[in-house]
Amino acid sequence: QVRLVESGGGLVQAGGSLRLSCAASRTIFNFNAMGWYRQALGKQRELVAVITRGGTTNYADSVKGRFTISREIAENTVNLQMNSLKPEDTAAYYCKADGTRDSRPYDYWGQGTQVTVSS
Repeated sequence: QVRLVESGGGLVQAGGSLRLSCAASRTIFNFNAMGWYRQALGKQRELVAVITRGGTTNYADSVKGRFTISREIAENTVNLQMNSLKPEDTAAYYCKADGTRDSRPYDYWGQGTQVTVSS
């Protein structure tokens, strides 16, 4: 079992920045990918950004150029730097880890951290 703990959420004005962190209870290098997802009130959870084991990154169109995902393998953390925040970025942000064991996929989710962007 792996525990993922998100931190760094909060209230920020539009145009501001926040940095989210996801701390894993064990090494993140063995995961196929780690990502950040978000879920706004009344909406489905959506992918925000993902980083693969090889370091490839991918972003939702809505955050490209504003958000940056990164990882610190030695510290078992994945970060999401969010700049130029907009009210529509308001959501609960979740960290997810994807892996494969015995050829079967598995995933772990964190509990989430709230980001609120005021206009």
